[in-house]
Amino acid sequence: MTSEAPDELEDQKDNPAAGLFSRRNFLVGGSAAAGLVLAWAIWPRIYEPNISATDKEEIFGAYLKISIDGQITVVVPQSEMGQGVYTLLPQILADELGADWRTIAVEPAPINPLYANQVLAQQWADTLLPPGVGPLAEEEASRWATNNIAARNDFIVTADSSSLPAYADSFRNAGAAARVLLSKAAAQKWEVEWESCTAENGFISSGENKIRFGELIAEAVNQQLPDPVPLRSEPANNLVGQDLPRLDLPAKLDGSANFAGDIRLPDMVYASIRQGPIGETRLKSFNRDGAKKIIGLVDVVEHDRWLAAVATNWWAANLALDKMSPMFETTGLLPDSDKMDTALEKALEDGPGTRFANRGDTKSAFEEHSLVQSRYQAEPAVHAPIETRTAAANFKDGRLELWLATQAPASAVRAAADAIGISHANVTLYPMLAGGSFGRNLDSKIAAQVSVIAKKLERPVQLMWSRAEEMMHDHYRAPAYARLDAATDKAGRIQALQIKVAAPAAAREQSKRVIRDMDDISAMRASINEADAKAVEGADVAYNIANFSLDHHPAYIGAPTGNWRSNAHSYNAFFVESFLDELAAKAKIEPLSYRMQMMTGRPRLARCLTGVAAMAGWDGGLDGSGMGLACHAMRGGHIAVIVSANRGKTGLQVRRISATVDIGRIIHPEIARQQIEGGMIFGLAMALGSSTRFNRGIATARRLSDLALPRLTEIPEMQIEFIRSEEDAVGAEEIGVPAVAPAIANALYSATGIRFRRLPLFAETS
Repeated sequence: MTSEAPDELEDQKDNPAAGLFSRRNFLVGGSAAAGLVLAWAIWPRIYEPNISATDKEEIFGAYLKISIDGQITVVVPQSEMGQGVYTLLPQILADELGADWRTIAVEPAPINPLYANQVLAQQWADTLLPPGVGPLAEEEASRWATNNIAARNDFIVTADSSSLPAYADSFRNAGAAARVLLSKAAAQKWEVEWESCTAENGFISSGENKIRFGELIAEAVNQQLPDPVPLRSEPANNLVGQDLPRLDLPAKLDGSANFAGDIRLPDMVYASIRQGPIGETRLKSFNRDGAKKIIGLVDVVEHDRWLAAVATNWWAANLALDKMSPMFETTGLLPDSDKMDTALEKALEDGPGTRFANRGDTKSAFEEHSLVQSRYQAEPAVHAPIETRTAAANFKDGRLELWLATQAPASAVRAAADAIGISHANVTLYPMLAGGSFGRNLDSKIAAQVSVIAKKLERPVQLMWSRAEEMMHDHYRAPAYARLDAATDKAGRIQALQIKVAAPAAAREQSKRVIRDMDDISAMRASINEADAKAVEGADVAYNIANFSLDHHPAYIGAPTGNWRSNAHSYNAFFVESFLDELAAKAKIEPLSYRMQMMTGRPRLARCLTGVAAMAGWDGGLDGSGMGLACHAMRGGHIAVIVSANRGKTGLQVRRISATVDIGRIIHPEIARQQIEGGMIFGLAMALGSSTRFNRGIATARRLSDLALPRLTEIPEMQIEFIRSEEDAVGAEEIGVPAVAPAIANALYSATGIRFRRLPLFAETS
């Protein structure tokens, strides 16, 4: 494997989509604004819904349809992975519509530009543009272009807790539009002003007149909408803010919910797969005769990068692969943990850095005050969702049907179509529920693999990765090294803070796979030496520190990296919040007070800190008490965590985790609580394990038992308190993760006097 990134022109020649977000796209015509107007003048900008409906249903825009019996089906363009998006977005729409929640159903959206995640596209813009184009992404013309490019390229991606910020307004507007159309139809029937009509519990009313939604749909779809469509000032239903029954839960409880592994088609067979070490790997040989005695073996599918066995059941297919003993050949360097550590260390100490935050004058402050310096590191982390990568496919008459849980449906369709040489239009994707993901389902490799197998066999096939394959071919949470320097005055207060983080450009690499359809190796190579603003997300501290700088030092590690629950916030919060405790201890100032003195202009985070201190009975983290504190802000949300823990004979013992959270207006309190609890357990798992080392291109963790995950009996008592707020709602899916590990580390310091500076916490002592 070479260390140079491929030439940009050659890259675009091999992959025409690769140049989609190049600087030239934004500068065509000589200037950004003029060029964009010229370039987009001839591009289509009006799209029609393509959802299907029966003869008893009418379609009301892209997000809902209503049947004559009053059934309201809400169309959701985000992947349901357990985070509750199949309930939250319909809840917003139903509230604005005035619907009866008992009549609401949900279905996944088809691929359509109308569903583009423009909020996420804006967040990812700097990862799609060439390095150094940052300021361009902030221009109005560039934001407009990003939105249009996202729509034109079906950027319907579920990631980064963006579902509520991206779609809440659209769903509310869709509910309002349908309500107005229904009101107009009723008003026409009753010969009254439509403004006099109200919608509540599935009925339109005006005075003594009352009629069900379903009886109005034929006339309603022909009405004209006012501009702008009026929203409710005070929703009559008040569904938002209630713990409504989850729409996905009944089917999950009775077993009728379909995941990709539940798909059963006539004449279906089952496949397992083997892939070689990470890198430029090719299938070298295998012993086909070794599997002859396997009962149920149907076929063997050979690819230059993998080998699949197909049988009448998955266990037979997987056993056949064991018997065939496939051998792989890898050219170039193999990822190895010792070499990764060396690369990260070298990048941090000697490599070029790009400054992503610079406030005040750190240089003068460091010359005038005392220096405190610490080093931190985090190992690569695996996703390890309960459901390993699974997909089903059926190829017939030049068309492909694909059943798959995916966070990037358009990317999955392209991967499948390109793998077997058919038009993207000839692929029908059925989005499935996901058994967890944490960013894992952004990978579309399995879509290509199952398509190749289905085309060769010409019969339905279900491909399931083994747990070992899942963990050895993950897109890992990037490892990172950090150096934190603080200039403190005689009272121990921070006068300047400098943070340097060495890590792969994981977000840029992820974007190249999802948007440009690059494979793992091409995406890694194309990201070498690229500065990545998202690699330092969460390190731009939420404290009022006048003199501050933040640098990213890109490092090439040879293993694919990508999205992971809370992304770089997961390690950067650990670095920053642990270091803050170090400074507080050195200054002999109680950790809460130390933080509060830097909360000027940060009222929401300050309120979380004081709230959790009162709830948890904060004792100041006294020596031996085993209480640790940490806080974090990300994507508009705020959290403060206090952990009670100690290190016992059997390892870490966490007795209680308390958290105060501000995520703006809460749509569904119980789902919000579940997500914070799940995030905190995820953070606990990150503190204990969830990581892997690498040896000669292969991850050493291959089973769940290798990850040191907390068992049910080790899950501590949890206290969660939400701060009431009318700020815009933000996602709760990830904010529970980052502050837990540093709070545990700080609690361990209080309990033992030992400072842990590495994730997982006990990795440095094992």
